[in-house]
Amino acid sequence: MGVMPPAASTPSSSPAPGAAQSSARDRVLDAYEELLAEQSERAATLDAVAARAGVSKGGLLYHFASKEALASGVLDRFSDLIEDDIRRMREAEDGPVDYFLRTSIPTDSRFERAIVAIARLAQAADPRARDALASAQRRWLEVLQEAVGDPLVARTIMLIGDGMYYNTALLPAANNVLRDETDIDDLVTLIRRFAEGR
Repeated sequence: MGVMPPAASTPSSSPAPGAAQSSARDRVLDAYEELLAEQSERAATLDAVAARAGVSKGGLLYHFASKEALASGVLDRFSDLIEDDIRRMREAEDGPVDYFLRTSIPTDSRFERAIVAIARLAQAADPRARDALASAQRRWLEVLQEAVGDPLVARTIMLIGDGMYYNTALLPAANNVLRDETDIDDLVTLIRRFAEGR
């Protein structure tokens, strides 16, 4: 999702220039995202990020001179993840509507963690984070609109996806409307029929 895996190396080969720095930088960004997603922007102090990443505070400051720089790094990665998600949505075998609805169920994924982290930054009044979330929503809506050909239907599908996310992420399992894969399949089939005007 926007980040290439590290190149394989044999014990006798030396790492590529900057490989160790890139790894430490990614660990710091991962740690910041995790702390944002699990707690809050206030809890994601430079000391806490360094400890979670397993680097010294000096090592963190080498890559990110401030919390604002850390937020910029997370926002850049989020932008890459959104680009990848839009590509997947457009190329989805069962179409963008199916893809959008099925991915509206929260998962324990890097993409999910990034969305929650950006939302925490937005809650802390970071205008860049608010803009990033708004841009992501506009991009998803554009693809849905292209797929169904009707702005109101596309917006309705997006609101249903938002409701699915809320229902599964925030409500206790016992009260969750979507209890299993069959429920999701039935809902996706119904929405697809609605989108096709049947």
